[in-house]
Amino acid sequence: MNLRRDVFQAIADPTRRAILLLVASQTMTAGSIASNFDTARPTVSKHLQILIECDLLTQEQNGREIYYHFNPVKMKEVADFIEPFRKMWDERFNKLESIMKVYKFKK
Repeated sequence: MNLRRDVFQAIADPTRRAILLLVASQTMTAGSIASNFDTARPTVSKHLQILIECDLLTQEQNGREIYYHFNPVKMKEVADFIEPFRKMWDERFNKLESIMKVYKFKK
């Protein structure tokens, strides 16, 4: 049975978020990614597999090495989902700031 991974479950894990941050700045091999963590390499490989299944990473074989690339298109889907919430909280904080300024002047 092949379960489809949910992108939000994938990015909920701090190790996977750290991997995404690493690979977002440069293409990396599994070994170079694993060297940034104090966990076993198979554990990092499992995290990489989950990120690939969610299309947050892609892989490309070059000789014997497999290189992992960040997929900004998939991350944009995450950002697009979060955007309405960001706008809502920006509006709320702006209203609160306005209220606080009025209160400050009345003091």
